[in-house]
Amino acid sequence: QVQLVESGGGLVQAGGSLRLSCAASRSISSINAMGWYRQAPGKARELVAVITIDGGTNYADSVKGRFTISRDNAENMVTLQMNSLKPEDTAVYYCNVRNNFLKNYWGQGTQVTVSS
Repeated sequence: QVQLVESGGGLVQAGGSLRLSCAASRSISSINAMGWYRQAPGKARELVAVITIDGGTNYADSVKGRFTISRDNAENMVTLQMNSLKPEDTAVYYCNVRNNFLKNYWGQGTQVTVSS
């Protein structure tokens, strides 16, 4: 059963923009935080941005001012708007949802490639 469905991603030139979306299944209850992580080849997975149920946000320093995370609680959806993309943003991006019981759910990942 697919519980997180990601869309967006792709290939873009440096300075361009992309938008990632993730829809969480209604089978996931008591959702608290929703966010995005990324993993580049040979590197550990890292937090990109997270947004809590009350709208609080946290961003990696490397994306502050360029990326914006938002969520639609009614639709169980989280979106990451990525502007001024850099080659170092190239990675597989994973949607993450955590519920009130600290259980984590992960999307299948979507590739973002930024060419120089």
